[in-house]
Amino acid sequence: MIVTWLAIAILSFVEGFALNKLFPADYKWFMQLRRPRWLTFEGAIPFIWIAIFICGITSAAILWETQPATVNTWLLMAGYAIVEIAILSYTPILTRLRNVRAGAIAGAIGFILGAILTIQVWQISAPAGWLLMPYLLWSPIGTYVTWVMARLNPPAP
Repeated sequence: MIVTWLAIAILSFVEGFALNKLFPADYKWFMQLRRPRWLTFEGAIPFIWIAIFICGITSAAILWETQPATVNTWLLMAGYAIVEIAILSYTPILTRLRNVRAGAIAGAIGFILGAILTIQVWQISAPAGWLLMPYLLWSPIGTYVTWVMARLNPPAP
């Protein structure tokens, strides 16, 4: 299990690193955006995402160990990769387009893809499905925060 988890973690890191190099984000612009007054937990967000990614990696490892190297499992591994791409595309989409609403839409798409993946994974392994729940719980919160930020930061004409 440790070898499987480590292999999936390394692949996830490489995927994230490659996406960041291919599509860099404008963090300076992002940090200048207005935020809702009630957003007092922004400092915790990176730690929340680290926990979500650890849960996702563990979910994929459990799924792989439950049903190793079958066609269905390979397809689900591709599903995990697609959800990761959807999650990681949020910031580049938002900052490169300089459109917070586009970021909210990207977040909503990630949630939908995550829900589809969770339904498929749950049919094979309930523990792997449960480990995807932190993302499904957090994603709507993040999308809502982004949607509120879109109203506070309308796109430039």
